[in-house]
Amino acid sequence: MAHDAPTATGPSKLVIRNIGLMLSGALEKPILDGDTIVAENGKITAIGRFKDVNTEGATTIVDANGTTVAPGLIDSHVHPVAGDWTPRQNQINWIDSYLHGGVTTMISAGEVHMPGRPRDVVGLKAMAIFAQRAFWTLRPGGVKVHAGAPVIECEMVEEDFKEMAAAGVKLLGEVGLGGVKDGPTARKMVGWARKYGIQSTIHTGGPSIPGSGLIDKDVVLEADTDVVGHINGGHTALPDDQIRCICEGCKRGLELVHNGNERSALFTLRTAREMGDLHRVILGTDAPAGSGVQPLGILRMVSMLSSLGELPAEIAFCLATGNTARMRELDCGLIEVGRAADFVLMDKAQHSPGKNILESVQLGDLPGIGMTIIDGIVRTQRSRNTPPAGKVPEVVGK
Repeated sequence: MAHDAPTATGPSKLVIRNIGLMLSGALEKPILDGDTIVAENGKITAIGRFKDVNTEGATTIVDANGTTVAPGLIDSHVHPVAGDWTPRQNQINWIDSYLHGGVTTMISAGEVHMPGRPRDVVGLKAMAIFAQRAFWTLRPGGVKVHAGAPVIECEMVEEDFKEMAAAGVKLLGEVGLGGVKDGPTARKMVGWARKYGIQSTIHTGGPSIPGSGLIDKDVVLEADTDVVGHINGGHTALPDDQIRCICEGCKRGLELVHNGNERSALFTLRTAREMGDLHRVILGTDAPAGSGVQPLGILRMVSMLSSLGELPAEIAFCLATGNTARMRELDCGLIEVGRAADFVLMDKAQHSPGKNILESVQLGDLPGIGMTIIDGIVRTQRSRNTPPAGKVPEVVGK
């Protein structure tokens, strides 16, 4: 089982040079003009041309060898349980495998697969506080897992949300996975959560596991959660007219997941694009789940939306990075000064017909990952899960 990743023991300075393409993660300017990134003590301090930035005193030097650097990918919808193990599939090291798929940050949509998960108010609050603390202490491979997302029940009162927020809980599990399945109750509790700085997500579509149920457009719109969880179903999606009503009826996040209906994901993407609301679209896997663990799920979503949704690849990567970071109020997901130094270095897969990584992704191929970096520390090099990249970066000095 993967355990805590190493952290810097003193002042650190990372220099990534010879970058071939820099993807910012920001829709307004998805490609940056530069070939060098400098990060000190885990934060980005300079972006630009090698000749123009201060690279002296580097403790780690990475030669990108002309590969592409993007913000580390963010999975907006996972279901962690205990450490790097999931009882849903009885699989260990699943988080470490996601890191090999370029994911450096994960957001819990509820620790719903915990064996014997408590439904009483005291128990669910205790479990949420425990999960938040445990996953912030344990970072498998360095991956940042934002966990501790309680599944709300009808017996809860405002004081419960205040108490959880004071203890560090910042997320709600999917509304609808517990006893709260109606619009008025959900809206009241979502309001309490928002009052105390807790973000909310709602289950959307047909039931995914025993105990969940149909959550249709009326409940989604009335609940008014911060994120419309798996609007393309997890797995069963709502009809197109209901999806359109949700897109038009609120201005909240529209989450597309790997373990959902692909056609509905593309319909949602087209609808959001027509509305000029691409900034609302974020990506998740909704895993581990009955369909398994998807280490390359976010990359696959980027490739699918780009190739079948006719979305420029550099824009598609924004949905998996900067969009989520801004919506979730994270300090990663964008390559800009002051942000966390979380990166994925990749190139087009060997023998892909695309001329470069962007064309390759738009043709439907997955890129090959050559390195991941979290908080300015190299965590992995050549991925064990992606196809081999045409070019790979390397650590050339310290």
